[in-house]
Amino acid sequence: MNFQGLTFGVPKEILADEKRVAAIPDTVKKLTSKNATVLIENGAGIGSYYSDDEYRSVDAEIVENTEDIFKRSDILLKVKEPHFNEKIGKHEVDMMREGQYLISFIHPANPGNHTMVRALAAKGVISLTLDSIPRISRAQSMDALTSMSIVAGYKGVLMAAHKLPRFMPIIGTASGVLPPSNVLVIGAGVAGLQAIATAKSLGAVVYGFDIRREACQQVKSVGAKLIDFEVLQELAVGEGGYAKKLPDEWLNKEREILYDHVKKADILILSALIPGKLAPILVTDNMVQSMKSGSVIVDIAVDQGGNCEITEAGKIREKYDVSIMGIQNIPGTVPMSSTWMFANNIYNFVDNLIQEGTVSFDMEDEIIAHCLVTRGGEIVHAGAREAMGI
Repeated sequence: MNFQGLTFGVPKEILADEKRVAAIPDTVKKLTSKNATVLIENGAGIGSYYSDDEYRSVDAEIVENTEDIFKRSDILLKVKEPHFNEKIGKHEVDMMREGQYLISFIHPANPGNHTMVRALAAKGVISLTLDSIPRISRAQSMDALTSMSIVAGYKGVLMAAHKLPRFMPIIGTASGVLPPSNVLVIGAGVAGLQAIATAKSLGAVVYGFDIRREACQQVKSVGAKLIDFEVLQELAVGEGGYAKKLPDEWLNKEREILYDHVKKADILILSALIPGKLAPILVTDNMVQSMKSGSVIVDIAVDQGGNCEITEAGKIREKYDVSIMGIQNIPGTVPMSSTWMFANNIYNFVDNLIQEGTVSFDMEDEIIAHCLVTRGGEIVHAGAREAMGI
């Protein structure tokens, strides 16, 4: 009886090359079994290899018209933040209405999303972002950012290896021995540690860097060489063990430490994030210019602004003979695994949010307090407000 009277809408994702979907038949069944109505846009699951018939078999309604999904839904479940839908010539926000709920990755602190976030507020949409789930035990099953970080760390290294114009491992040939590539991973959270493990499995010499002492121990535990940087932990570690934004003085020291290591790297994986806020700029234009010709940067932090000063969101660019990859939907390139994880995360989030058919806005619940972006025509997300200068 938990979802009685509520209609959930799952539109097809429209970001280029995005193959994920916000609900799978298993999670739809959990919703419909609790008396929810679930609307799935025609073909929404195809990229993740879920057919319309599979959704119908668990009592979902397949909707042909995109605008009908937005019009009829009380709660919209999406993977990526709203974008302009070129197929129908409308922005997804323009199809929303006052009092409607949106649950998705919104990345509200990213400057590229500020106009969209303001539009959500102006529309009166109540939006919650999954990239701000707090790191507490109760929220682990909802932590979509961690789930997607596993995918991003894994696939980011494979993408870099594909782009790199040399071998990753040491290779012995009749002509001589080719040395292994050097990989530097900055940010040893979930994505960074997965990147380290993947790069090591491909035979590279791997270095890791983080400002948190506990994360540095994890770098060593997975077999990478640690770049030492002594920083006061009260400046480096925030709530839930996540990294904090360093004061400018310390941030400059961090860049100085990294400069020589960036210069020697064949592959640079950037995954340093501050939950709900802009990612820190750790690699400057000057540092990129110092890198070897043919080097590759994969900026996993791009959805929150990026760790590299010259990353262009959604693009792969060449500068100073270095490839800079600002691909925004790396998890979308591994759609089966990432969709399975994301769909379960978002279902668990919804199950916590809704009590007996009513959306519960208990602001004492730190999960809701952290994730709420817009409500009552206002932008309430702390990281977004800071980034916007509100």
